[in-house]
Amino acid sequence: MKLKSKDFEHEGMIPSQFTCDGPDISPQLEWSEAPKETKSFALIVDDPDAPVGLWVHWLVCDIPPKVNNIPRNSLPRNARQVKNDFGKVEYGGPCPPSGTHRYFFKLYALKVEKLEGVNDKKSFYKKVEENKIAEAVLMGRYKRK
Repeated sequence: MKLKSKDFEHEGMIPSQFTCDGPDISPQLEWSEAPKETKSFALIVDDPDAPVGLWVHWLVCDIPPKVNNIPRNSLPRNARQVKNDFGKVEYGGPCPPSGTHRYFFKLYALKVEKLEGVNDKKSFYKKVEENKIAEAVLMGRYKRK
């Protein structure tokens, strides 16, 4: 499976419009080559370089199997978001306190239509791990000006 964005390249810099220094909207994402048996997708966006440890920016599940992209600043129909480490149930863009951080956009093809029993990041990660059949990663970097 492959994941890419028209808004930034893999291992490239994320433009400020997708961060706390801009309007803080989610970037465009698109994917291909998902397994035929995919029943839904889930998306995790996190920062392993945060001073407090892994910081979760966006959790989206129940993305229908026929969907293969997420337009800029939007959410697929019938998809569900779970609270991130900003305490919000929506995208929270890069906002590193210092230095350049890495942001991993991880898309998972799942063997279930819905992630049941998911209400926080711990259960989200656990259920994704239990149900994933494929995964694709897009990594971007950001440093505040």
